[in-house]
Amino acid sequence: MRAILYDTFGGAEVLSLKDTDKPEPGPGDVRVKVVTVGVNPLDYKRRYGWVEQFYPTTFPAVPGLEFAGVVDALGDGAGSTFAVGDEVFGLTRTGAYAEYALAGDIAHKPAALSFEAAAALPVAGETAQRVLDELGLAQGETLLLHGAAGAVGQVAVQFAVARGATVVGTASPANHDFLRTLGAVPVAYGAGLADRVRAAAPQGVDAVFDAAGHDALPVSIALRGGTTDRIVTIADMTAAEHGVPFSAGGTPSEQVRAYLAAHARLAVEGRLAVPVVETFPLADAAKAQELSEAGHVRGKLVITV
Repeated sequence: MRAILYDTFGGAEVLSLKDTDKPEPGPGDVRVKVVTVGVNPLDYKRRYGWVEQFYPTTFPAVPGLEFAGVVDALGDGAGSTFAVGDEVFGLTRTGAYAEYALAGDIAHKPAALSFEAAAALPVAGETAQRVLDELGLAQGETLLLHGAAGAVGQVAVQFAVARGATVVGTASPANHDFLRTLGAVPVAYGAGLADRVRAAAPQGVDAVFDAAGHDALPVSIALRGGTTDRIVTIADMTAAEHGVPFSAGGTPSEQVRAYLAAHARLAVEGRLAVPVVETFPLADAAKAQELSEAGHVRGKLVITV
């Protein structure tokens, strides 16, 4: 099969398209023919070796966590839930930037959900749901969300608004009108952020979700009155220095699969949107990661295999 591989940490230049062996399904495994792949900031962070304490790498490595595709083969004992030919989406154990992958946590893809849209859901949906639950965000509370226009941020806005919370979302001015359509109160990041948040939320901030990084934690702590309570980041690797938890997963598999099915239903019903802003062929995976790394992507980048 063809796959994107890298055998050392570094920039996008370490990625190359190569022929390699198909992963073989063992007992209980599901192998999928990958159709589409969601690109995430975690992909380039892992490529640089920045998150080894959370996601250790074995070389040669295939990037990518989330995919949509078709079940291709089943290991012994794997046929009770999925059958060859089923359209599925979710997470992979062997890397998604490849023609074939062994599934991790997956769910059936609704026929009404495109492969591109399905590949955009797993990471953003699970991450947003997990962090809002960790924060204990409830109806009537105010959430400060850094990086509200990114894929995780957009989903978090939609979930938080659905809970009855007020969302103050940081983003570049070009994304403010878009965030208003999701129900957020947008504010520009940068110097003077604390004053702008206080003006947008005179009632105060009950919880902070940092999906952006970029030194958002000190101002977040200040806006929480000097406490680190109810602040979570998924983007700032210096979190421990500030006494803030870094959320890196750990959701039980059964819960992840339930999230996948629920989020797919919401997407089909038009109650959850994760726009796909650009698609790339597998051979251009490095370009996709470079665009992701540059930031300011409103939605998801997707690779078609």
